[in-house]
Amino acid sequence: MHVIRPICRIQFTAEDIDFIVSVLTPNSDATACLVELLGDPDSRDVILDDVKLFRAVLENVGCVRFSSRLYFYVMVRHVMLEAGIDDPEAADYIAELLSVFISERRRRNPLNQGDPPLHYVVDMLAALQTATSQEQFVLRAHLGNFTLFLAGLFPAYVRRRRERRAAPSLDYYESIGRESFRVAGNHHLADEFELGSVFDTLAERFRETRVALNDLSDRLVYLQEDRFAGALLIGNS
Repeated sequence: MHVIRPICRIQFTAEDIDFIVSVLTPNSDATACLVELLGDPDSRDVILDDVKLFRAVLENVGCVRFSSRLYFYVMVRHVMLEAGIDDPEAADYIAELLSVFISERRRRNPLNQGDPPLHYVVDMLAALQTATSQEQFVLRAHLGNFTLFLAGLFPAYVRRRRERRAAPSLDYYESIGRESFRVAGNHHLADEFELGSVFDTLAERFRETRVALNDLSDRLVYLQEDRFAGALLIGNS
């Protein structure tokens, strides 16, 4: 079973650190101090919120090598702050979610990676009916992730499908996602995985988060809507 965790801020690469240092302390004797501060959680979060870093990420994507985790965290954190959601853990969780879903890992079944993937919300809801308590937690988290990813990054795709084939609306995905995060947050495994507060935030502010990701989707230069959204919903093109 796979559960997404907010791990971006603790898994930056050496190239990520070099990039952060080059942006914030160019030609400075403060480089060693900055590297040390990045090891402290509170100081690290302040550093990552620096607007100079956000601008540098925007300007250098595709030109300078840094990880998808750094890219997504800085971008997600920025749009969430603009939406009035000041929650670094939630931003970290969503950044890891995007990193996972935009890679080929999005095709994996969250319960058993060897099983066929669950492409449809209705299939995930059906799987809940026979799932164990642990599997229900994983499925609820996946439902929240899936609906937030699809409605957040591909709202135009969802609207087109709705108009063309009476497919689910954005409101439907919001409702399913909000409830799924709420249920997952109340599960005893949420505390074990230290996800309770993250799921609470996403349940309470699902729509604001979705709209923030709509803004982010306009800035993701390498997203190809038909490729990624279509792959997420195989057979629904």
